[in-house]
Amino acid sequence: MKIQRSVFFVSDRTGITAELLGKTLLTQFPDVEFHKHTTPFVDTVEKAEAVVAEINRVTLQEGKPPIVFSTLINDDVRAVVTSANALFLDFFADFIGRLESELGLTSSHALGLSHGMGDELAYQKRMDAVNYTLSHDDGVNTANYNRAEVILTGVSRTGKTPTCLYLAMQYGIHAANYPLTPDDFSDGMLPKPLLPHHAKLFGLTIHAERLAKIRNERKPGSRYASLENCRSELRASESLMRQAQVPILDTTTKSVEEIAISILHATGLIKQVKS
Repeated sequence: MKIQRSVFFVSDRTGITAELLGKTLLTQFPDVEFHKHTTPFVDTVEKAEAVVAEINRVTLQEGKPPIVFSTLINDDVRAVVTSANALFLDFFADFIGRLESELGLTSSHALGLSHGMGDELAYQKRMDAVNYTLSHDDGVNTANYNRAEVILTGVSRTGKTPTCLYLAMQYGIHAANYPLTPDDFSDGMLPKPLLPHHAKLFGLTIHAERLAKIRNERKPGSRYASLENCRSELRASESLMRQAQVPILDTTTKSVEEIAISILHATGLIKQVKS
């Protein structure tokens, strides 16, 4: 039986950074089952006191102090949260002081710079990319593929839609996706809407067993979700993409974040993101 521990991600903004860094560390402890709580927008002493009360309540209830990952900037707010009966790990406090010392400067202590609207042009680019991706999901709208920076293809449920949205939201990439269906496999040719955009294509595939499990969650017991059908579709789609010289990525054991980063590097779009 796994060890049980509660974990709090506490932030004065969205909590995305605290979650990302904290969860990355927690993956190194597979024998522990972590019960995760995210508490965003803790930007006043009053809110911090409420968080401390909740953490202390969990400590009493479970008999073990929770682990708290924090990205709090305000010193007064942080001081309140550190008083909780918990293991307190503060990502900013642990590194900001050392950076200030090395650079000979005092940090701005400004809230939300990593996820806010401080860079309005970059923010607008991401929102435009999200709108584009939503309107070019699942092959519904192919008329504006000339605006796409990457077009993901592959059979249904290989991770195309969430990856496109992640690329748009995090990196401002105009990502479209087009599903390959059995109707596309008969002549061994890429679907016509994709032919003019061959250079933008990137294929996703997955192990048949994993695909069958995912599809069964959506349509249990259907032919669509059967292992035999999944194997057949995957063989045909991989053959088609290889014949068309479309790069293929196996998503079986990869998270959306890993898929997105792999695509950025493989396509060269990472240079655009870093520029």
